[in-house]
Amino acid sequence: MHRLRILRAVAAHGSFNRAAAALRLTPSAVSQHIATLERSLGHAVAERSTRGVTLTAAGRLLVEAADTITAEIDLVRTRIDRLAAGRPRLTVATFTSGGRHLLPRALAAFVAARPEVELTVVEAEPEDALPMVRGGAADLALAYHFDGPLPSGGAGRAGPDWLPLLEDPLYAVLPPGHRLAGRQVLEPAELAADRWVLGCLKTEAFLRRYADRAGFELRTAASTTDYFFAQTLVGAGVGVALVPHIALSAAAGSAVVSLAAPRPARHIGVATAPGTPAGSPAATLAAVLRQTAATA
Repeated sequence: MHRLRILRAVAAHGSFNRAAAALRLTPSAVSQHIATLERSLGHAVAERSTRGVTLTAAGRLLVEAADTITAEIDLVRTRIDRLAAGRPRLTVATFTSGGRHLLPRALAAFVAARPEVELTVVEAEPEDALPMVRGGAADLALAYHFDGPLPSGGAGRAGPDWLPLLEDPLYAVLPPGHRLAGRQVLEPAELAADRWVLGCLKTEAFLRRYADRAGFELRTAASTTDYFFAQTLVGAGVGVALVPHIALSAAAGSAVVSLAAPRPARHIGVATAPGTPAGSPAATLAAVLRQTAATA
């Protein structure tokens, strides 16, 4: 494990010297550990050049395995630490709009059913929340992804278990009096002449891909990390926006119009650690969230 940790540092820093500094070792110690690892494996794992150190195919496989092993050990350590605690604990990571829409009702039912559980809720976007579950820093994550795969640390090899909850379609949000405010459905390309208010980096990425395909330039009026703030800016006439259904705010005073099929959507789900026991607090809350999403 110690040598795998050193190899991970070499991969991250691209240099024996920088890896040594990060690990508080000497460069010669790092070099010796890598040489020992290569002898035991029978294959080279790193190649030096004037540009630094790069991993061989064998080295990359080892780092992938090291990531998995480290995450498993971190998870087990967390579980062992909790064996000594007299009261069961549950740490939940959630993204903001999901926390506002789904979590309150689910937690009310969960607390009523499991009052003995010490509950902690942490706000985190999926790219942070899923690795938290993988490493044991959180027991459950309410997360989402768009049409691509889950963020790093997501479901799949060495990742958490993923329970889909609901599809959260995006809507066009337009200022009052906008020329298309009376439409039932529109294409995002019809807003090519407008300036955009961005409420999320992931929505921005989707919009830029769409604009490239549709052949227009995305003009940005404002960029935020909060859909609710973005809608207030739209209501003030700053620009137009794409907002997920569960983040729509009636108080913003804007016009909301459906997008033409196939509508882009966020896929919302729950991530739990592999092997989470049935009846555990995490498994109980996951079941409650599924019931809550079914009536959302």
